[in-house]
Amino acid sequence: MNIELNETILQDPALKERTDFAAIAAWIKPGSKVLDLGCGDGVLLRYLKQSLLVRGYGVEIDDANILACVRNGVNVIQSDLETGLSGFESNSFDYVILSQTLQAMRHTESIVNEILRVGREGIVTFPNFGYWRARWQVFRGRMPVSQNLPYQWYETPNVHLCTIDDFEAFCAQHAVRILERVVITADRLVKLLPNLLGSIAVYRFEKQK
Repeated sequence: MNIELNETILQDPALKERTDFAAIAAWIKPGSKVLDLGCGDGVLLRYLKQSLLVRGYGVEIDDANILACVRNGVNVIQSDLETGLSGFESNSFDYVILSQTLQAMRHTESIVNEILRVGREGIVTFPNFGYWRARWQVFRGRMPVSQNLPYQWYETPNVHLCTIDDFEAFCAQHAVRILERVVITADRLVKLLPNLLGSIAVYRFEKQK
């Protein structure tokens, strides 16, 4: 797989701050049907729609983001992911995306199960709590604060931070088959010691058959 993190996708100013979007877009087949959970302002779906002609829907709860999605020409449904995806039929999407929202979900098992019920494949991205800078801050006695973990401990929406190794153990225990993994720091792919040197993890997976 060839992912050019500094080309094409990141030329869009709206996507420049989210290098994980490049990895996601590299996996999406043209013309696919995509559901983006916690889609924010809809810039990823807008890009996929314009460049890959995907048919996409977003799910978002924040009012300001709903308005931003509308401005970006994205079909969006206002809903709380914690209540599940009962409004969507099984196997109704090719890909279901959850980008940098997994760590904020209270019911991790439920949302992963719902992703794999609704979609043929799931794609998730999350900040790697095993990244060396995060470990160093914990070693110094403080909770990590960084570009990917920007909140102070008392205001963070993150409830289930995990490492790359944690997520892969979760998949093994829950009959989830990992198809591909990309680990990123800044705009660079990380292949050596990813659980130590990678700040963002991106996974494509399916239900184990």
